[in-house]
Amino acid sequence: MKPLNGIGTEHVQDERKDRIKKAALKVFAERGISGTKMSMIASEAGVSQGLSYRYFDSKEEIFTMLVQEAMEEAQFALKNIHHLPGTPLEQIKALTMQMLDESHKYSFLLLQNAQKSDEVPIKAKEILLQYSPKETIDLLVPILTKGQLTGDFCEGNPYDLLMLYFSVITGLMLQEAPEKGWLNEVDHLLKILTK
Repeated sequence: MKPLNGIGTEHVQDERKDRIKKAALKVFAERGISGTKMSMIASEAGVSQGLSYRYFDSKEEIFTMLVQEAMEEAQFALKNIHHLPGTPLEQIKALTMQMLDESHKYSFLLLQNAQKSDEVPIKAKEILLQYSPKETIDLLVPILTKGQLTGDFCEGNPYDLLMLYFSVITGLMLQEAPEKGWLNEVDHLLKILTK
């Protein structure tokens, strides 16, 4: 039975495009852009290579779109940490749990690959340059400073403490997570910042 209007067809097309994007995210995260071919993305998505080209002109187009989406999502989480309920420590803990959630692993690895590879499309590099690590840390400095004043966080230069914190998170994301995941270790991780 054919749909009476384009709504059913649109839904199928959106679902396929989303499936291709999710597959591409996984393949790019595991292989990088230079080790990825459109045929690999199509295979991972369970669609034909020809069908994948209906939705995307190239692997570079998908890669750039995924980098944009991952950066926007990360920035949204960081900019909205101030709106989370609780103390500064509870806010940083919530952010940490969000970052270490397994569902974000592929996006994180994609961004790591994008920052290291020479084959990254120029447009994707431009997106990465819009968000400097210093600006990211600067978003959290007021929260850490407030937590230092309340006694939740240890003394020290907030920027340096946050750099150390992000370095550990980056290291954890690059490792294979234990069976229970890294979320069970958040309290240990936060000891970098707490008294």
